[in-house]
Parts: sequence; C-alpha cells; structure tokens
Amino acid sequence: MDELGRKTPGDFKSAEKFPLVLVLDNIRSMMNIGSVFRTADAFLLKQIVLCGITAQPPHREIHKTALGATESMDWVYFSSTTEALQQLKQQGYVVIALEQTTQSISLKEFTPEKGKKYALVFGNEVKGVDEKVLELCDLSIEIPQFGTKHSFNISVTAGIAIWDFFSKLSS
Repeated sequence: MDELGRKTPGDFKSAEKFPLVLVLDNIRSMMNIGSVFRTADAFLLKQIVLCGITAQPPHREIHKTALGATESMDWVYFSSTTEALQQLKQQGYVVIALEQTTQSISLKEFTPEKGKKYALVFGNEVKGVDEKVLELCDLSIEIPQFGTKHSFNISVTAGIAIWDFFSKLSS
C-alpha cells in the first residue's frame, strides 16, 4: 500500500477537498452508506450529510463496506433533510437531487460550473428523494437507463454522479 502513495487519515483531513457534498436522505442499508463513504473518500470529497433514518458511524455494518473511510471523511447528521438542505443553501451550495422527475435533466447534459459548490441528494432505496426535499432542490438530475429496471442502487448512483462531476470539473 505504501507504493500506491495513499494518504493517511491525517493527510486526508488536511488535504484540499473536491467541492462536493453528498446528502443521504433516509438511506436504509448500512452497506450502501458504507459504500458511499468509501467512494467519497476515493474522490477526496468535502463532506457527507446523513439525514433521517440514515445510520451513523461507528457501526459494524457500515464499516464492512466503508473499510475505514468513516475515519477519514467528514460527516454530519441532521434528523431532518430539509433542515440540512436549508443550511447548505445558506452556505452557497447548489442543491441537486439525483431523482427521476418530470423536470429532471440527464446527467449527460448537465455541466457543473467551476467555482460553484454542489450538494448532491440521494434518496431512500424504495421511495427515492422525499417530495419536501425535492421542493428545496435547485434541480433534479437523472442517469439515463435503457433496460427493464428504472433505478440504480444508491451506491452505484453515487459513484456514477461523483465520477461525472469529478471528470467534468477536473478537465
């Protein structure tokens, strides 16, 4: 691992972060939560906001997939997702739901602007992003899908969206 030049948790904490915050809106699966932590760590993201029923570290089930990323990633908990989004908006974040809505645009067609701060909201595995939460979002983005299923697992959605933002903002 030393040859890979990986950051220590201390190095990670002091490093400049990619300006992206992830908001987990009532995520049921602790394995999904852990996977999001691990992906967020891999891209050196700013923060994860856990909301509602979303479990919080430390927890054995989250640790199984996070593999230590709960120690490196900054995170905060809000009992209400709407409260979390209101605070993020006050801090200047553009809040985007990853959700299929009548007004959502394709991730492929969305171009984030350099210098802006973004918060991506990921919804419950069954119900999606709550309606009251959607009302506070600046826009909704959806990932095109072509098979018989109409949704991705939340950890897959997070990975696709993070990579898309990272690749578009890092070029």
